[in-house]
Amino acid sequence: MEAQQWIEKAGRVAVLYGGRSAEREVSLNSGAAVLTALQRAGFDAFGIDLGGQGQNPLRQLEALEFDSAFIILHGRGGEDGTLQGALQLLDKPYTGSGVGASALAMDKWRTKLVWTQLGLPTPPMQMLNADTDWQALMEQLGAPVVIKPVHEGSSVGLVIAHTAAEAEQAYRQACELDSMVMAEKYIKGREFTVAVLEQQVLPPIWLQPAVSFYDYHAKYISNETRYHFDAGLTEQQNADLKALVWQAYQSIGCQGWGRVDLMQDESGQFWLLEVNTAPGMTDHSLVPMAAREAGMSMEQLVTRILASALTR
Repeated sequence: MEAQQWIEKAGRVAVLYGGRSAEREVSLNSGAAVLTALQRAGFDAFGIDLGGQGQNPLRQLEALEFDSAFIILHGRGGEDGTLQGALQLLDKPYTGSGVGASALAMDKWRTKLVWTQLGLPTPPMQMLNADTDWQALMEQLGAPVVIKPVHEGSSVGLVIAHTAAEAEQAYRQACELDSMVMAEKYIKGREFTVAVLEQQVLPPIWLQPAVSFYDYHAKYISNETRYHFDAGLTEQQNADLKALVWQAYQSIGCQGWGRVDLMQDESGQFWLLEVNTAPGMTDHSLVPMAAREAGMSMEQLVTRILASALTR
């Protein structure tokens, strides 16, 4: 279908961003970038801060006049299936994965349970609670361990703990963000991220932060993080990585677009970490970067994402 036909089919496009999650600021920036790109591509698009400034997101949606939605809220309330369910009730096409896949991907623990059941490589993990034996945890998973809230993104609340005392402290801090907190075996090596657009797995990116790991600051603020498309992978390793990403993405029912994060250990083995179903689209973001490497402009990228929603 030609670009003009997509523009007509999309009608009035609501770009939904902002929200109330810990990733609100990133979402505001992503939303501005997506809105600008859609308008440059010729779409009749407008933006709305959904749930911002004390607003009720459901009432906001009901009051809007729109034909399709581009979801670029990150985290809970936008990426966890709730917004997707509301849009389905309103019978409005929307970008990204459906209710079930969005909810599952937002839950790192249950996503990893699915991958483990399927035999896909993901680091060993343990759910934490106030009665956790912290020394036993360090012995079982091996120090250091990664402590993370189950339902947060953008590395919010993530801590690498080297001792039992550090793990307990990190758990208590993470509990302020989420009622579910997990520990994961730390994989020493290189971090990769791989975007998926419809049926296409985009070029993998090797992330090289200036700090110990790719945290919130490295993702959205620092200009010292380095991004490599030439990661020294063999042709077979690159093909295996893309195949693993596609299998992980499909296994939880994702659609439209998304991004899979992985680690490669010192032996070359890849380990799945998580899936993002509404990834960042800021000037520091990885999906636009991978799309450019694949020969796509930002305008072409947002058009394809929106088109995938209109053909579902």
